Amino acid sequence: MCGRMAITLPHDAMAQVFDAAPANDLPNTPDYNVCPTQAVHVVTAGEGQRRLRPMRWGFVPHWYDKLSGGPLLINARSETIADKPAFRAAVRERRCLIVASGFYEWHRVPGAVPQPWYVTRSDGSPMAMAGIWQDWSKAEAPLATCAVVTCGANAAMAPIHDRLPVILSPGDWPLWLGEAGHGAAPLMRAVADVALTFTKVSTQVNSNRAVGEDLIAPVE
Repeated sequence: MCGRMAITLPHDAMAQVFDAAPANDLPNTPDYNVCPTQAVHVVTAGEGQRRLRPMRWGFVPHWYDKLSGGPLLINARSETIADKPAFRAAVRERRCLIVASGFYEWHRVPGAVPQPWYVTRSDGSPMAMAGIWQDWSKAEAPLATCAVVTCGANAAMAPIHDRLPVILSPGDWPLWLGEAGHGAAPLMRAVADVALTFTKVSTQVNSNRAVGEDLIAPVE
């Protein structure tokens, strides 16, 4: 599961890390509380040049007659993505990297307020999450939309939540983006060795209106 994220890198730094040409309308950074339906930073490949682009976080199938025409699809399960009518064409033809500094996950215990944790790569590098995307053409202009691909939690994540975004290492980016030919399917399980850091943070991030760097500050 991935239901909230933070992005702190400046646009030029993201463009350099991913060797991508940045669009002119990228979301402002830093943003410590990126929520579903907001624009996120996405890397796509094509015509010999990667692009760093904004996309709506919430994949919209072509048959939705409005943005709220069905469930909000912010995640796509790797185990079923190839079979789901909403996702199967996109995972073959329109894969992307969804860029974040980290994401939030909530540990839920019956009878208690869900406890948020902020999850980052232990090496401090940006998190490139496997994603899928497609344009939804029933808006006034085509709207690029995306979803994060998730898999079962690794051993480090399991005490907090049973799902984890598929986090790709730099050597895997070309294959996922389709630059290195076919055979990307195994990458959707390749997260066991990614070293992650888990920071217990304030429950103020439970509100989608919360803002500011304090959201990622550790608490006891």
